[in-house]
Amino acid sequence: MIAPRRLVAPVNEFARYLRTETVGGMVLLGATAIALIWANSPWSGAYTAMRETVVGPAALHLDLTLAQWATDGLLAIFFYVVGLELKRELVIGELSTVRQALLPVAAALGGMVVPAGIALAVGWGAPGMDQAWAIPVATDIAFALGVLALAGSALPVTARVFLLGLAVADDLGAIAVIAFLFSDGLQLLALLGGALAAALYWYLQRRRVRAWWIYVPLGVATWVAIHEAGIHATIAGVLLGLLTRVKADPGEEYAPALRLEHRLQPWSAGLCVPVFALFAAGVPVGADALREVFTTPVPLAVMSGLLFGKIIGILGFAALAIRITPACRPRGLSWRDMAAVSMLGGVGFTVSLLIAELSLADVPEVLDPAKAAVLLASAAASLIGAAMLVRRGRVHSALEDDPDPAG
Repeated sequence: MIAPRRLVAPVNEFARYLRTETVGGMVLLGATAIALIWANSPWSGAYTAMRETVVGPAALHLDLTLAQWATDGLLAIFFYVVGLELKRELVIGELSTVRQALLPVAAALGGMVVPAGIALAVGWGAPGMDQAWAIPVATDIAFALGVLALAGSALPVTARVFLLGLAVADDLGAIAVIAFLFSDGLQLLALLGGALAAALYWYLQRRRVRAWWIYVPLGVATWVAIHEAGIHATIAGVLLGLLTRVKADPGEEYAPALRLEHRLQPWSAGLCVPVFALFAAGVPVGADALREVFTTPVPLAVMSGLLFGKIIGILGFAALAIRITPACRPRGLSWRDMAAVSMLGGVGFTVSLLIAELSLADVPEVLDPAKAAVLLASAAASLIGAAMLVRRGRVHSALEDDPDPAG
């Protein structure tokens, strides 16, 4: 009998996750660059034709464009991995106790409320702004962690823990926004079918069934039912991730959530998210398009929310939580370190692009400028955050070399 391939130990899983996200972030950036170049080249017609190509069985209402398959299908795998990470953090990780969860949850709440408020203030009354305010509430966990891994390696590990907890809590909020704001015409029979499929998944997890050939069709059935019910299909991925067992049994080396995350996370970061970006990030960036980004209310609102709202909200609510609750600042981090990490909250990228497509589907003339604003703001937040992290890393390295400033 061949011994099963040994997984990395959980203590090293965090480092492996960061390494994979760094590579995944670079692949994501490459896919975004290809989309932008292709959409602004003489072959832009081929790009549009590819996005609008319809495939899938019409009888199941799955005759979707390739762009929709990327949004509804591939991102469901990404959100399944997010659900696994959420469940693990809520049960045994950084959000498993009230005291541990206070700071990242408060920071994530501020990183959603303040950007939404600023976006509403800037774009008030503009067509599409009644739902576009949700675009800057999101943080791209993959890209933010990738920037931190590249530029913030000299900071204490608590910086990574804080950003991970913040991004996980932020993702939970973004998932709630998608579920409640962008679900329409609920089909109760399909919703019941999805609930039954999810309940069967949960039951099999509790019965310790490990047969992949049962779970894969069950996951597909849940996805189809949720899609048919009128709820955005990515919610199926989150739901199944949250129903996966995260505690190992006695004698069991690794729980299912850790095994699945280990196997699927590279596919999510290296394939699913970049392909989504390839279909979503192809927006016009010529002089006229850029002028529209900087002169019309909705794109300005999105950029203001991501670039200013995120850092103000995250830092402000973190300070408030430390002042009025038992939460404390992460060990070894100064407020300037916290500001550098908080700047990465403005990297909306994948999830912000998704929310833009959902919120502005009925206002197509605003959609491309809003997506361009997401890309510009995310790039700016990445560069500013990286510069701040490098600066803080030099300070920490200097302190390690000379711990006594007077000496």
